[in-house]
Amino acid sequence: MGISVTARRAGPDDVGVLVGLYRKLEAEMTALHPMWPRSDGLDEPVEQSFLDGIGNADVRVFIGEVDGYPLGFIYGCSEPLLFHEEGVRVAAIRLVFAEEGARGVGVGEVMRDTLMEEFRNMDHHLFDAHVLPGHRLAKNFFEAGGFAARSIVMHHSDRPDGGRRIRKAYPG
Repeated sequence: MGISVTARRAGPDDVGVLVGLYRKLEAEMTALHPMWPRSDGLDEPVEQSFLDGIGNADVRVFIGEVDGYPLGFIYGCSEPLLFHEEGVRVAAIRLVFAEEGARGVGVGEVMRDTLMEEFRNMDHHLFDAHVLPGHRLAKNFFEAGGFAARSIVMHHSDRPDGGRRIRKAYPG
């Protein structure tokens, strides 16, 4: 008897689990590049960002589970291309995370493939995945799913602290 790896659509009751997984992703990505939580992560408060995403028809959030236990999540959204490509949209995988111990059992693949199938059912045929430079594990993960690099965003900060500012305090 093997393990069961599944992905299911996240709902409002899953926000606590999603936030816990997101904070682990945030720590991992911030260690790779301090700009990540400021430009590539979710807006604070993260709880509200997840609720907004779950309620948005252009966003899909899935939770990856092993034997019914949540060990990862994926966050994707439908985005328009440029004006002259009117009506054509790309499904962008903005965030994907699996607990370290779940990375070798297919949680990420099941989430990625489920998300892509959901967007295909919405008539999407173009897919992007956002990956930090130097994050070889994520790059390999997406390349194994048929993705190839098409753009790299370069960044520079004139401030010695990398442009970091004191975070605003959020209620709750």
